Amino acid sequence: MSFEIDVVLARGEREFAVRVAGAAGITALVGPSGQGKTSTLDAVAGLLRPVSGRIAVGGTVLFDAGQGIDLPPHARAAGYVFQDLRLFPHLTVRDNLLFGWRHAAPDRRVLGLDEVAGFLDIAPLLGRRPHTLSGGEAQRVAIGRALLSAPRFLLMDEPLTALDPARREGVMALIGRIRDAFALPVLLVSHQQDEVARLADRIVAL
Repeated sequence: MSFEIDVVLARGEREFAVRVAGAAGITALVGPSGQGKTSTLDAVAGLLRPVSGRIAVGGTVLFDAGQGIDLPPHARAAGYVFQDLRLFPHLTVRDNLLFGWRHAAPDRRVLGLDEVAGFLDIAPLLGRRPHTLSGGEAQRVAIGRALLSAPRFLLMDEPLTALDPARREGVMALIGRIRDAFALPVLLVSHQQDEVARLADRIVAL
C-alpha cells in the first residue's frame, strides 16, 4: 500500500500545499518547523480537513474535496503515534495498550496483547505507569497501542525526538521491523533527515 496525498492545508491564516506520490514502505516527511509536516499527518488521520485536494492510502480514498468524500477518523483506521505520545497517565502500560485494542473493529483485530508486548519487548512493563518509563520505553508503548488498534497504516510524528542516540537507533530498528513484519505503510515526520535516510524508502522534503 502507498500514500497518495495532494492537498492544500490551512493552519491559522497560513495555507500550504503538500504532495506525496505513491510509495510503499516508509515515507518520511522532513523539513524545518512550520512547513506542514504534522498538519499532513493530521489530515491523513482525519483530524484536520484540507482546504482542497485528495488523500488516498492503498487505493482507498480517505478525502476528496471534489467528490465530497471525507471519511471520519475511525473509518480511516490509522495508527497514530503522536509526538507527545499521549499515554494515559492514570492507566498501566497494559491498559494503555488495551485501549487501542478495545477501540479496534473486532473483525480487524489481528494482533493480541501478548504478541505485541513480546514483539516490542515491553512485557516486563505491563504493570507500570507511564511516569515510570524511560523515553524509549514510552515510545515503544505508544507504538504498541497504535499496532493494537488494528491499523491499515501508521502515522508517526517525530518518533526520534527527545531520545538519546542509542534509543534513537533502537526505535529506528523497531520501525523497520514493523514495516517488514506487518507490511504496514508508514508515514513519519522527522527533523533527523540524516538518520531517517537510512530507514525510509522515500523522503519528501517540505
